[in-house]
Amino acid sequence: MRILVIEDERKVASFIKRGLEEERYIVELAADGQMGIDMALANHFDAIVLDVMLPKKDGFAVLGELRAARNTTPILMLTARAGMEDRVTGLDLGADDYLAKPFHFEELAARLRSILRRSSVEKSTKISVGDLILDTVAHVAYRWEKEIELTTKEYALLEYLIRNKGRIVSRSMITQHVWKHNFDTESNIIDVYIKRLRAKIEKPGTPRILNSIRGVGYRMKEPEPNDPQEDEMDE
Repeated sequence: MRILVIEDERKVASFIKRGLEEERYIVELAADGQMGIDMALANHFDAIVLDVMLPKKDGFAVLGELRAARNTTPILMLTARAGMEDRVTGLDLGADDYLAKPFHFEELAARLRSILRRSSVEKSTKISVGDLILDTVAHVAYRWEKEIELTTKEYALLEYLIRNKGRIVSRSMITQHVWKHNFDTESNIIDVYIKRLRAKIEKPGTPRILNSIRGVGYRMKEPEPNDPQEDEMDE
């Protein structure tokens, strides 16, 4: 899941980003209110962590503009002021929850999981390819009715591939969405992670669900009984 953190204090933003990435979220940062609005409207995020005190446009203005634009992304607001007034204002404008600074990261993570669950009432929190199931709130993968142990980056890569099931994704698309930067063209880091992922989600002799399209990228697809375990070639 992708989380947008709109926070101008670098230490706080870094603290939240590091913690959420350890929880297997993909995190992007915005350092001011206008940047936050632009990023939220131009990209899909599963939730937003929004500070009240921001340069250019404060959190209330950001919240108001996003809701006016019919952006329904769940929003957890942060405030350094302990008074009730900020909390009431934020909730009235459409915030999903509120957390006062300073806070423990464990509480922020729990509140984030809560609003994600609430926002998923009308849609499943689980995505799948065949019998491979990914719980996007618990951040756990299962296949053959067993939990699969994944590192943070393996989980992020698997979620991205499953969300794009049936679609060929290029290396540049993967680096942008999973690593959020470009590697040296000679780097084999993606190949290494794909190999690790295959070793965990596939078994010898079973139809392949994660295919390499040589010279193009990768594609996750539903298994077919007669599929050989061979990668596809360019036509």
